Amino acid sequence: ILFVREQETEERKKITMSKPTNRRPIRVWVDGCFDLMHYGHANALRQAKAMGDYLVVGVHSDAEIEKHKGPTVMREDERYAAVAACKWVDHVVPNAPYFTSLEVMDSYSCDFCVHGDDITTLCDGTDCYQAVKDAGRYRECKRTQGISTTELVGRMLLMTRDHHKRKSSIASVNNEDLSTFSSSASKQSPETKISHFLPTSKRIVQFSE
Repeated sequence: ILFVREQETEERKKITMSKPTNRRPIRVWVDGCFDLMHYGHANALRQAKAMGDYLVVGVHSDAEIEKHKGPTVMREDERYAAVAACKWVDHVVPNAPYFTSLEVMDSYSCDFCVHGDDITTLCDGTDCYQAVKDAGRYRECKRTQGISTTELVGRMLLMTRDHHKRKSSIASVNNEDLSTFSSSASKQSPETKISHFLPTSKRIVQFSE
């Protein structure tokens, strides 16, 4: 986290030094599914925002994603809210088309589009960003290695059997008499343990940033 913050600060310094003071703000367009919003998504948005001043993010609808890619885990209203919560995002455009068009970008006065260095295609194999590439209004950011929505879904699928076993264990514990739960640190239930951590006001202030 500290490395990312330092990297962001350095990028900001370089961009600030190269930007003239009196000019029109640079508006950047990013679009995507943002399903199971994770730090890879956030890092892409961070990089995109560093290329301009105002970040507009188009989020595809459930129907549009299912047509070109497959069903989502999160509903579109949840994905809109997740993207809006990211600190680098200035404006969210719901129901953005899967194919990025110059007309949509122009309607939000965006100078160029930013996407990761991976290939994104429509259901017919067409490059989603071909139009903006041809117009010279396409920029790339580095994709974050080791994280993706597909990979996260794969993790959950592998955990399914153990998850159900754990759920059954919790149910059996809940059916027992409450006296089995101890307030003593020496006795613990199969699923819980006593925490002796008391957050002080000083500790809360340290993490409040």
